[in-house]
Amino acid sequence: MKKSIINRLLQHTQNPNGFWGRMMLRGMNRGHAPLATWSMSHITWHTGWLVLDIGCGGGANIAEMLHRCPEGKVYGVDISPESRTFSRKKNRKELGRRCFISEGRADNLPFPDAKFDLVTAFETVYFWGEHEQAFKEVARVLKPEGQFMICCEMDDPENTTWTSRIEGMTIHSAEEMKAALLNSGFARTQLFRHKGNICLIAYK
Repeated sequence: MKKSIINRLLQHTQNPNGFWGRMMLRGMNRGHAPLATWSMSHITWHTGWLVLDIGCGGGANIAEMLHRCPEGKVYGVDISPESRTFSRKKNRKELGRRCFISEGRADNLPFPDAKFDLVTAFETVYFWGEHEQAFKEVARVLKPEGQFMICCEMDDPENTTWTSRIEGMTIHSAEEMKAALLNSGFARTQLFRHKGNICLIAYK
């Protein structure tokens, strides 16, 4: 019974919806907080930045980035209506002023060229399929010298513990992602590791 409940919950990792989706989003906001805090420590933040969070989920990372860019704006996109609703509630005080959340996919971002100073992707590239089209889109919406930060708890493709249980999930190695980034318009990358987590920053 317990295993069945966990498996049901895990299917809402990619596209949360309904009761189980909301449970997953609450868990993500809490569970991913250490990864987000560690990853964000590798960025030199600027108060007036425009930031985009792809796969914004429960909105906790948006809230933190609004705090780090007190004169800036943070945009979020997600394919899940449940995630967008949850994220808007989480950031309701800044919604429509400094926080903007909309439907969007990594490989087809609804923004003009050269809009953002920083684009982030926390625990979401597992579901982007082949990365180069999405990475080219990220490069397109970044300003010159903009940064793209990818944060993951897993980068070992041979680890099937989760991919065997979560539909549509693929783990890509950091080296594979670095190569795809360099083929997609980024000039260089920087990789950080900590207790199995990776923070990969690409510079346009």
